[in-house]
Amino acid sequence: MTSKIRQPLPEFRDEAEERRFWETHDSADYIEWSKAERVRLPNLKPSTTSISLRLPVSLLEQIKIAANKRGMPYQSLIKAWLSEKVDIR
Repeated sequence: MTSKIRQPLPEFRDEAEERRFWETHDSADYIEWSKAERVRLPNLKPSTTSISLRLPVSLLEQIKIAANKRGMPYQSLIKAWLSEKVDIR
């Protein structure tokens, strides 16, 4: 197997510049992936965004009752149900 000469990584001013760079470049030209090591990032939290969701009052009341029975905030219960429905974890 021949070893390809890797290019040095450029310095980026900010994350946006780096993002634009990687959209148009192949990381294999810069990184020797066969030597990469797996890492764990246990404290990494997924990015979130707020949304506005209109629900019928009766539905929201039923959700709040179900959340109360489980001892959790109704927003958390909604997120859990949505995650189960789209099968993400």
